[in-house]
Amino acid sequence: MQTKAVRMYGEMDIRLERFDLPDIKEDEILVKVVSDSICMSTYKLLQQGKNHKRAPENIATHPIIIGHEMAGDIVKVGKKWQNQFKEGQRFALQPALNYKGSLASPGYSYEYFGGASTYCILPQEVMELGCLMVYEGDGYYQASLAEPMSCIVGGFNAVYHTNKKNYVHEMGIKENGNVLVMGGCGPMGLGAIAYLMQSDKHPKRVVVTDLSDDRINHAKKVLSVEDAKEKGIELVYHNPSTDKTPLIDYTDGKGYDDAFVYVPVASLIEEADSLLAFDGCLNFFAGPTDHFMKAKINAYNVHYMNTKVMGSTGGNNDDLIESLNLFSRGKIDPAVMVTHIGGMDAIVDTCLNLPQIPGGKKLMYTHIDLPLTAIADFEALGVENPLFKELHEITSQNRGLWNAKAERVLLDYYKV
Repeated sequence: MQTKAVRMYGEMDIRLERFDLPDIKEDEILVKVVSDSICMSTYKLLQQGKNHKRAPENIATHPIIIGHEMAGDIVKVGKKWQNQFKEGQRFALQPALNYKGSLASPGYSYEYFGGASTYCILPQEVMELGCLMVYEGDGYYQASLAEPMSCIVGGFNAVYHTNKKNYVHEMGIKENGNVLVMGGCGPMGLGAIAYLMQSDKHPKRVVVTDLSDDRINHAKKVLSVEDAKEKGIELVYHNPSTDKTPLIDYTDGKGYDDAFVYVPVASLIEEADSLLAFDGCLNFFAGPTDHFMKAKINAYNVHYMNTKVMGSTGGNNDDLIESLNLFSRGKIDPAVMVTHIGGMDAIVDTCLNLPQIPGGKKLMYTHIDLPLTAIADFEALGVENPLFKELHEITSQNRGLWNAKAERVLLDYYKV
């Protein structure tokens, strides 16, 4: 079986190549990747190359396939798993394997297993850990975005609160509390807002900060203040560069019960820490590349105000299952995270320049060739291109968001 894939050989050295996959073993599964969304973590991998904690030392001679937010179809099932999986089933994947203490993950560590590919091979540990899941939803894009959403879900499941009566930690955000999301109008922040808007642990108020009016305006369009109000949540978007209202004022001076920092900036960690209420919990969600990044924490408040600082990365199987369940029930539309689509030929340049490309998630379809294209540009492109005219008509009926119908039109056009 021949595949086409983007492989990493070293720091900022990735190449789109065709090569042969080996025959699968009886404990492996061959899959066809249809969609793979690009994660900022991949850019951090490219910056570090073999120095990344998940990358093998020998990538120069045994390059790895990048990409871990993948979805597609099962093509061939090894004998060991034939009672559990069938050819033709659509799949979703939890890439945080943590197999026997190893940090190996798809998109970081495997020569034949990664999302930026047309076909790849799932090693036995994926199935053994229950990380391969059959998905019966409408769109491949939802299964791809279940992975980043599972990271968001994991972040909210990981925060905790305590009391003075015992040493039991109550997991999750404080019900009817104040939530602060700093740097929250990027793709992961938007996913967090969407998750909060349907949370069983109902926050009273959610304050979202971002330095870009463009990002804030996009957020207001897809996750509106009015929609939040209907759910009993006061949603506030705040640009600190133009709005000088102190963040503490939104809470009537009480502070925030839960704070999430979605960009790896020390000053934001320090500010979020200073805004915590009694028994408040700060989750530093964004992963830094600087191994020695430090931020000052108010130790007085840790002692007397019972404040807590923690971090979370990735999600587990339960988080992914919860994400898929929320998608299938229509509780969350993960398309709020997506602003661009593209094909296999656009993956290299997109990954190498990811921080400079505005907008949210870049959703790539690996069996087509298509330049990276903003959904916002569909209308203009549709003047001369009937495909984009149709895609614009479909997305404009859905708040300008990507959706399963648009995906089907795209894949049918390219005969995928």
